[in-house]
Amino acid sequence: MLTGAERSFAEYPEKPIHLVLPFPAGGAVDFVARLFAAKLVDDLGKTIIIENKSGASGVIATDAVAKAAPDGYTLLLTTPNHTITPALLPSLPYDPQKDLAPVSILAEVPEVLVSHPSAPFTDFAGFVDFAKKNPGELNYASAGTGTLPHLTMELMLHRLGLKVEHIPYRGAAPAMTDLLAGVVQLKLDTYATSAPQVAAGKLRMLGIASPHRSKLMPDVPTIAEMGLPGYEGILWIALMAPAGTPKAAIDRLAASAAKAARAPDLVARFQSDGVELIGSTPAELGALIARELPQWRDLAKAANIKLQ
Repeated sequence: MLTGAERSFAEYPEKPIHLVLPFPAGGAVDFVARLFAAKLVDDLGKTIIIENKSGASGVIATDAVAKAAPDGYTLLLTTPNHTITPALLPSLPYDPQKDLAPVSILAEVPEVLVSHPSAPFTDFAGFVDFAKKNPGELNYASAGTGTLPHLTMELMLHRLGLKVEHIPYRGAAPAMTDLLAGVVQLKLDTYATSAPQVAAGKLRMLGIASPHRSKLMPDVPTIAEMGLPGYEGILWIALMAPAGTPKAAIDRLAASAAKAARAPDLVARFQSDGVELIGSTPAELGALIARELPQWRDLAKAANIKLQ
């Protein structure tokens, strides 16, 4: 026989859900979140109220959700900031594993490594060879210190034993502007923003930082297959809940996310931008977080990376 509490969560959700995003409105992650949320609304039958609570590298939003009632009605939409920030800040008001429960990886956006045509190499092997022979002569742009492209580039350089200077910018747009102008030679970027520039001959595509080749560019090899097995640089977008949220609520949300990730219209909408819909299990998201937390912590220490 079900208890009253069990019956209640068996019927979850019974009221609107509050989804907190640690990013400003209008960005790429915000866009993905809103389209995904619309599909969840269709399946769950309840309104999802989205709140953009940006600032402090995601700490403000994450802390708010970590301290919310664990009833399934306050959720966090997060990215690798969730695993990077603990490596760069000496203390946090929450524990990224103990205070939040994984629900589902909604989508993944693999990074691509691009270079300016004036760079003294034409492919990934040429880049590695030149960088080894000329330490410190090349530079790369990122959207800022502590961002995913910064950390994933440093991870690649660390594993290859290369010295390439980091030039941080205040956002991805000015970083791309200087890459196109040849002020910097390299950048880890997204397919959506880089592909048109590659097609126009303004950038070169050196490789993709995903575990498998992209259907959008099957002839572009992965960085992993070019000498760095296991290497990934992926912007993942995931759903989490306060720790202690009933399993029935988490399982219902994960099932809804998986259904949304299979929706043909949603898949078609994101495919051309290089966004891969996932809809993972809670365990798969938990494993991802457990793997990345020590990875970024060790890299930050080895490369002396600190938030300014």
